Amino acid sequence: MPMAKIMVVDDSATLRHMVVHVLREAGHEISQAESAEQALSRIESFAPELVLTDLYMCGLDGIELAREIRTIPGYRDTPILVLSTDSSMAVKQRGKANGVNGWIAKPFDPEILQGVVQKVLH
Repeated sequence: MPMAKIMVVDDSATLRHMVVHVLREAGHEISQAESAEQALSRIESFAPELVLTDLYMCGLDGIELAREIRTIPGYRDTPILVLSTDSSMAVKQRGKANGVNGWIAKPFDPEILQGVVQKVLH
């Protein structure tokens, strides 16, 4: 039985595959999306317990994705983590104001990623 259902959203296939590999190794069930729009179209059918998104993507960015997820019934409290090279205070404050629960710096350490995911899920 999977530990948790996690949606991974990143327009970089390479990074998405690295994150997915780490999370699958930890026993999670993963759904992948290459854009915020694709994630929004799949979120209700997959019903993730956690969303892990890149910040900078074409179309909606990760913070805008978080804001949109918060408007979907049943997803007001779903944890949303942003994976980004940008960890400036202004961006983090914008994220928090739009429903982002946490930040993971890129490049990420697999053990730190797993630790943050476990912490957010419990």
